[in-house]
Amino acid sequence: MQILAGVGAAAAGGVAGYFGGGLSFTSGIDKITFADDSKSTLAATLTSARYGLSGMANSNVAGYFGGGEIAGDVRLSGIDKITFPADSKSTLASTLTSARMWTAGMANSGTAGYFGGGWTGVSDISGIDKITFAADSKSTLTPTLTTARQQFSGMANSGVAGYFCGGFTDSTNTLISGIDKITFSDDSKSTLAATLSTVRRVTAAMANSGTAGYIGGGLNVATLISEIDKITFPADSKSTLAATLTTARHSLAGMANSGVAGYFGGGFDNAGISGIDKITFADDSKSTLSATLTATRYHLGAFADSGVL
Repeated sequence: MQILAGVGAAAAGGVAGYFGGGLSFTSGIDKITFADDSKSTLAATLTSARYGLSGMANSNVAGYFGGGEIAGDVRLSGIDKITFPADSKSTLASTLTSARMWTAGMANSGTAGYFGGGWTGVSDISGIDKITFAADSKSTLTPTLTTARQQFSGMANSGVAGYFCGGFTDSTNTLISGIDKITFSDDSKSTLAATLSTVRRVTAAMANSGTAGYIGGGLNVATLISEIDKITFPADSKSTLAATLTTARHSLAGMANSGVAGYFGGGFDNAGISGIDKITFADDSKSTLSATLTATRYHLGAFADSGVL
């Protein structure tokens, strides 16, 4: 039986994190085994090679990659599911409300996952789709993001609330520093008083559930960012780590072994990146894995199996 994590909870022992898709139009999924931070590549692949997708996971059960764009400027509404521990791939009958890329994903592990916002190729989206894990059914929340947006990131304090951070609104050419919060008990939306240190897009986020969430990297107009902001639960206060990413970058992906460490993989710093930075939660220190992604990639998605929470 899965026990949801609340404030102060930690993982009983994480299993692995997964990085999927990305440019240049890959369908591959790399797996980082937490016991030794080694990398392997799944035999299963995404249904189609894509970038601009996002991920979220029902820890100890399955992870989900939603949306994205394939070659030919075709946006996707499909959701691929990786079932743990076999790492087999299936595709949900349920789809996103509309085909889109540059969404953000986060999950209330054991209950439901959420895909918010995105870009249809014509307009930004403010809606939030919810995948209820028991049946993998899709519904759409009544609350919406404060502003329609794309190129943002999501993370969650499982059992309590999820957060959508930063982004970009194409219609007004506006970068965003705000953070929207979805309270899981009633799926209500609020906006934090705390904001990211700077307006930014194409960030990545991950969380140490019960303790804090982390938002790393991004692009502020033309300036690449290496800093990592931290949202401490439950006060939702913001601080910025002394540790930074190995290089300033955007279009990276994040996932976490809750209770132990979080990982930021890939990205773009004037070239594609294959490296993976690790933030150890005990002291918020940064190290870089000797293992790397199979290839340089950016605009990828990620999620993690943190074991039984």
